[in-house]
Amino acid sequence: MDRRAFLQLSGISLASVALPQWSLAQVKTDIEYHYKLTAEPSSAELIPGFQTSVLTFNGNIPAPVIRARQGKPVRIEFTNKLNEPTTIHWHGLRIPIEMDGVPFLSQPPVMPGETFVYEFTPPDAGTFWYHPHMNSTVQLGKGLVGAFVVDEAEPVDFDIDEVLILKHWHLDKKGEWKALTRPRYAARMGTPGEWGTANGIHDPQFSYPAGSRVRLRIANVDNTMTYNLRMKGTDAQVIAIDGNPVSSPYPLDQHKIGPGMRLDIGLIMPDEGQHVALEYLLGKFGFPVAGFTATAQTGDIHSELPSLPINPVPVPDLDTAETINFVFEWEGAISPTDEAGNTHPVFWLINRRAWEGMSKDNIPEPVADLTLGHSYIFELRNNTQYHHPIHLHGHTFLVLEMDGKPVTPFHTDTVLLGKNGRAKAAFVADNPGSWMYHCHVIEHMKTGLMGYVRVS
Repeated sequence: MDRRAFLQLSGISLASVALPQWSLAQVKTDIEYHYKLTAEPSSAELIPGFQTSVLTFNGNIPAPVIRARQGKPVRIEFTNKLNEPTTIHWHGLRIPIEMDGVPFLSQPPVMPGETFVYEFTPPDAGTFWYHPHMNSTVQLGKGLVGAFVVDEAEPVDFDIDEVLILKHWHLDKKGEWKALTRPRYAARMGTPGEWGTANGIHDPQFSYPAGSRVRLRIANVDNTMTYNLRMKGTDAQVIAIDGNPVSSPYPLDQHKIGPGMRLDIGLIMPDEGQHVALEYLLGKFGFPVAGFTATAQTGDIHSELPSLPINPVPVPDLDTAETINFVFEWEGAISPTDEAGNTHPVFWLINRRAWEGMSKDNIPEPVADLTLGHSYIFELRNNTQYHHPIHLHGHTFLVLEMDGKPVTPFHTDTVLLGKNGRAKAAFVADNPGSWMYHCHVIEHMKTGLMGYVRVS
C-alpha cells in the first residue's frame, strides 16, 4: 500500500498532514486500526555501501510507524518469525496488563512461529514506541524498535507530522556487529554504539515548504545513549514530553531525552532556501541528527503553532498521597559462575535489591504493593554518577520536583535522573496488574535495575 492509499484509508486529509512513507498499512476489517506485524531477521544498509544482518519488524529498518487514534480500538496481529521467543511492549501506553508485553508477568512469551493478537484502546494521544521485552540487549540492539503514534481524537492542524527514531548502532566501518554489551560499560553508562542514525539513516535530510507548521516526533530508541537535543536555524517549541502535551509550550534551548523517552517539537519553517538542523550535544560540540530545508511556499505562511489538548491522565490527590522512596545504587559485584560456566553480572540495585530474573514458575516479589485507586508520590534518588531513565509501565507520572527544586508539573512515563539526581513523581494507581518498573538503559535493566509494582 502506497502512502496516498494509506492516508485515504486512514481518513486523513492529504492536504492537512504529511506522514512518513514508512507508516504501516492497515488491514480492511471491522476494526479501523487493524494491522499485521512480524518480527523477523533481515538485512539493511546502515553503513553506506555495506549490508548488516539485523532484526526487524516487517522486514524493514526503520520499523513501520503504527498509527492509531485516541479512544479508538487497535488490533495488531503479531507473528514471531525469529528463532527465539519474544513479545511486544507498547512503551508509554496506559493499556490493560494483558496487553503490556512482559513475558510471564503479563503474557506467555510468543514462541517462534506463533501469533499473538494485541488489542487495546489508547486513552492518550501522543508519541509512543514499541519493542520486545525479551533478550532485550540483542533484540532492541539489532533493530526491533518502532514508533507508535496515537493521533488526537480531534485532528490537530499541523502541515507536516514527521517521526524521527534515534539510535546508535554497535557497528564497525564495514557494517559488522561489535559487542552489544561489555561488563565494564554495563557497570557504568552502558556500552555505546558508534554509528548514529535517525530512521536508520545517518543525518537524513528533509524538505518542507516555507511557512509550514511542522511537528517533529522524536523517539530515543537507543539501548544506552542520552541525547541532549537542540535546534539551529529556527525557533522551536517543546510541545510534548513522552507523548504528553505540556500545559504551556516553551522554547527549545537544550533538552535531554534518555533511552525510551520522546520529545515533540513544533516549529514553523523559515523562508525558502534556509536550512534548519537538529543536533545533539556532547560537551560543547554539536553532532547532526537531521536537517530540514525550506522549499517554495505552497500554502499560507503561519505565525503560530496549533495547540495540543491535554491527555486525560488521572489527577493524583497530593494531600492524601502515600510517599514511597526508591534509591538506585551501584553494587559493582559479579555473581558466581553458574553450572554452565556463564557469569551473570549484577551491578545495579533498587532499594538494595537486584532483579533476580523471572520465569513461568518463579515470579519475584514486587518492589512495592499499591492499592488500586490510591495516589502515590515516588521519591526517586540516583546515588550514582550515571544517568538512569526510570520507566513505569501502565501509568503516567506527574513530575513535581527535579533535583530538589519544584518544576512546572509535567506528565511523563520515564523520569531521567542525572548524576546524583533526585525527583518527585506522583500518579494514581488506577490500572490493576503487575507493572514493570526499571531503568531503560538496557544493560542497567539486565544487570539488576529492574523490578515491578503490583496494583490491586
